[in-house]
Amino acid sequence: MKFATADLCDAFGPVVHLAAPIFRDYGGLSRFAGAIETVRVSEDNALVAQALETMGQGRVLVVDGGGSLRCALVGGRLAALAHANGWAGLVVNGCVRDSAEISEIPVGVRAINTSPMRGGKSGTGQRGGQVSFAGVTFSPGHFLYADEDGIVVADHNLTT
Repeated sequence: MKFATADLCDAFGPVVHLAAPIFRDYGGLSRFAGAIETVRVSEDNALVAQALETMGQGRVLVVDGGGSLRCALVGGRLAALAHANGWAGLVVNGCVRDSAEISEIPVGVRAINTSPMRGGKSGTGQRGGQVSFAGVTFSPGHFLYADEDGIVVADHNLTT
């Protein structure tokens, strides 16, 4: 899929939503796009793992971790699982760990920061449904585009 978020903003300005530039690029791919799937968790990554264990089919998993900086919600093992199962990328409203390892995996990963502490494993949270952060509402089935310039969300595929 070929695109540039700047071009998408120019061409589709009124229908795209731009996420606030709070995310750092940790993945092996800096450009990724796909239909959105969501998870909402609080310092617990069991539902993140559960989602990534399914076939991604080029989707992007948006993880709303409430912006917590206390622990990581994605590490090297989950990033590798995302790649193996065909996920295009992850956007984490929280932290990742194993950042050097993640940078070698050909999957897009954006997060606020890193934390060496791992998340809990109780499975609390919600899978699916709308999540809102960084000034954008992310809805399952909508489309996310990320590149070196930022993250853009639209309610339909802009590149077909």
